[in-house]
Formats: sequence, structure tokens, C-alpha cells
Amino acid sequence: MLSIQDGERETMTMDPKSRWEKERQEGKNQRIQAILEAAKSVFLQKGIEKATMQDIAREAHIGIATVFRHFPKKDKLIVAVVTQMVESQIPVFEAIADGEGSCIQKVEQLLDLFISYTQEEHSFNTKLLEAFESYQSLMPEPLEDIGVYEEVSHKIIMFYSRIFEEGRRDGSIRPDLPVHETLSTISNNFGTYAKKLSAQRNVLLPHMETEPEQQLLILKQIFLQYLRP
Repeated sequence: MLSIQDGERETMTMDPKSRWEKERQEGKNQRIQAILEAAKSVFLQKGIEKATMQDIAREAHIGIATVFRHFPKKDKLIVAVVTQMVESQIPVFEAIADGEGSCIQKVEQLLDLFISYTQEEHSFNTKLLEAFESYQSLMPEPLEDIGVYEEVSHKIIMFYSRIFEEGRRDGSIRPDLPVHETLSTISNNFGTYAKKLSAQRNVLLPHMETEPEQQLLILKQIFLQYLRP
């Protein structure tokens, strides 16, 4: 990986045309990132459906023509935002899949990861993903570029599959259970419930006497006890 000094030295040794192209690309990447960050903020403040491209341009302090140059449709921008959010989580799932421990230990780490998403510092992304899933479900046609989002999501699914496959071999999961189907069901439902609780953490719910994190910890122990031989 190049250090800042190495990057500057590399730029200085380039011919003028290559240096101009590199700086142009870096400027483009910075503008795109600024648009994505602004879109995340506006989507959360106003809701994905009500947010406009003008709102996003204003939040990013750039002209609306620049926003449209990079994202000709709002749906493309929506998908780009959530794709980047999901992509940023790939190293976390990869670390669990490649780490030490049995299948059930890695499943516990996955459940702990979902629990961590209910904490305040993660609530921004969790709420936006929840809003995206709701928005997407109401669309009569698939969102443009949704294939890019699905491709990134599939990478995480493959880490799940690797963990679940270990459960067929290492004896840490009850042998009478259909391992992949059971672990997929638990992970999907636990993750969905964790997102719901995170999205509702600042909403007054009189019936919720137990804190979200405590509910998930109890549910985690129920699932793990069910899975153990």
C-alpha cells in the first residue's frame, strides 16, 4: 500500500498527461463520495421517497448538474449508497469466517455482530438499510443497478455458507438438525429482528419493557442452546 509520500512521489514522476488523468480521477472520486455521504444524510432526514436530487446537491454543496452527471437517476444513487454500506461490512464477515473456532462459536460471533448494530453508533446505517428494504419492496420494478447491490450481498452470503458448512463437519451443531437450513433461518431472523429493534430504539414503545440489546441477548442464548448437541 502506498504511503502519502509515496503517492505524491509517484504523481511527481508521471508525465503531465498521466498526472492530469490521475488528479482528474481523484477529484471525480471525491465528488462521488461527497454525493454519497450527502445522500445518506438526506435519505435519513427526509426519507428515501421524499428526498430529492436538489436536496442532495444542496447537502453536498455542489450543483445539481454534477449530481446528475454521476447519478442520472435517483434510484441509481439509492442503490450506490446502500451498496457502499454493505460493502464496508465484508471485512467483518470475512474475519469471522476465516477466524479460529468452531461453527457454533462463529455463529455466536455473527449474532453478537447483529446485536452491536443496535448500538447508537450503528443506528444511522441500520435505519437506512431498513428504509431501503421497505422502499425497494414497494417498487413495481427492480431498482436500476440492483444487481450491483445483490452481487455485494452475495459475497457476505458466501461467508455465511462457509461457516455453516463447517457445522456439518466439526460436531458443534446438533447432528439431527438440517445444518444449513437451520443456521440460515436463525441468522436471517435474528438479523431482521436486530434491525427492527435498532430502527425503533428512539421510538416510544410502551409495551417494550426490556431494552433491545437485552432482548437480543436472551434470544441469542435460546438459539445457541437449541443448536448445541
